[in-house]
Amino acid sequence: MNKPLDETLSIEISERIKSKASTPFDNAYKAALATEGAVYVQGFLVFAGQPYQPIEHSWIELGDSIIDPTLPYLQKNPQQLWYFAAQRLTVKQLKAIIEESQEDYPEDDPLPIYGEPPYEYYGDVILGGNDYLEVYKAAEAKSREINEFNADNN
Repeated sequence: MNKPLDETLSIEISERIKSKASTPFDNAYKAALATEGAVYVQGFLVFAGQPYQPIEHSWIELGDSIIDPTLPYLQKNPQQLWYFAAQRLTVKQLKAIIEESQEDYPEDDPLPIYGEPPYEYYGDVILGGNDYLEVYKAAEAKSREINEFNADNN
């Protein structure tokens, strides 16, 4: 079940952390650190229109709501966004993983986080294990469903 998107809080947090357009993982990381009780989430975002497939994305959850600090830059109707969570991390888990990644691989960006290796590659997207694949398939099915009309009319 897709949790509801809190548009107002998404915009407020976006402004507070000074989010940037093309950095959903960093935006969600900063939002998680700045929001008490937040859970960092990675997964896929689906909407009508190009690229006509799920995009890898990150957001936070606060209680039963989705807070997307990248929302102001998406230029999509918030009512027509579907979020598919593949991984949820507490702030404590997130900090520990980031710290370890920076120690082990200082030249690499620690985000996004894919869990334990080995990783699987699907198309142009690197994914974690089977959990990521299952969520990706669900997101892909939703993308096909909502974009079928668009694809038929192009």
